[in-house]
Amino acid sequence: MEDHTAEGIQWKQLWSLAALYGSIVIGWIAYHNYQPKLLVKFEFTDFTFLLTVAQGLILTITPPIAGKLGDRFRFKEGHRLPIISSGISFAAMVFMAVAFTLLSNPGEVFKWILPLLIVLWLVAMSIFTSPALSTMELFTPIDKLPRAMAILTIVGSLIYALEPVIVDLIDFIGAPATFVAGGVAVFLSGYALKRNSMGLFAQNTTRPRAAIMLDTQKSNYLFIWVLGICLGFATTLLLKIFPDMLQNTLGNLWQIEGKWIVVLVLVVSAAFSIPASNMVNKYGMSSVFWYSVVLVLLSILGIVFFSQPWAIVATLLLFALTFTTLSVSSLPLAIKSANYYEKVFCVGIFFSGVELPEGIIESILSYQ
Repeated sequence: MEDHTAEGIQWKQLWSLAALYGSIVIGWIAYHNYQPKLLVKFEFTDFTFLLTVAQGLILTITPPIAGKLGDRFRFKEGHRLPIISSGISFAAMVFMAVAFTLLSNPGEVFKWILPLLIVLWLVAMSIFTSPALSTMELFTPIDKLPRAMAILTIVGSLIYALEPVIVDLIDFIGAPATFVAGGVAVFLSGYALKRNSMGLFAQNTTRPRAAIMLDTQKSNYLFIWVLGICLGFATTLLLKIFPDMLQNTLGNLWQIEGKWIVVLVLVVSAAFSIPASNMVNKYGMSSVFWYSVVLVLLSILGIVFFSQPWAIVATLLLFALTFTTLSVSSLPLAIKSANYYEKVFCVGIFFSGVELPEGIIESILSYQ
């Protein structure tokens, strides 16, 4: 049975998880960069809306299913690593399959493999992401979860801040090499997490500790889902809507593209992550989360409706700071709100909520 008895954060395992999370983010950047180009190249543009809807459905439905399987493995095998390893291996295999498909320049018949591979890749990434990120509660005490989440926020924010550079790099090396590199990165970071985490699992028993057996808390599925939706809504606006919006309102003033303004927001978020985790520890996950939600919504309204550049900049700074506290507090609060026996399932519900706003917004944009 999975057990966690350490008083502090297991840093080796956390950095392994951060490396895997980083490879996931880079994989998504590559996917979003190449998917439109591949659809044009292979003349699948008529299916853009259908693939976008399928993507949203897969990313919303798959995480809870993967979480359910993860919890089943926790109590059957003593740990959740089989579902993580299977998902990582599957994702790496699909990465390679896409690369070789592109290298072979498939003809009319075999080009139909590509949409299938795209769907399989989405499923594969969803299968292991939630169970893998749920391992954070194994090597992090509940009161230190915000600090661990701050590390993941720093990694994610900095990688997304480097997205323009990463996109230029993957355009330079080409699609096949990008997907090969993505497959290797996911596989190696997943292997590192598995190797470094094995020592945390006690497989000599299939029964939880006596103290854990007293966990009668009911998992609040709806609350956990709402936590994810709030984070997903803010993240989707930042990455998908703000670049063009800020280009129109601030681009001429600063002579800078909207995407680089978003980069500055992400850099501020990364820099503020550790202080944000200290705030969460001081004032509590729930309080910080709800204050963050309110302030994020107010800052979004300011960014949308203010006309004065200084007012937009001020509300953008408020958004950057409260987006960080939202990111640092939401997943730890979801884990805390889950019954011990449903930890991975509830993390899956959380990420289902995270993906829902992006799925809806991208479907609307692709339909236009």
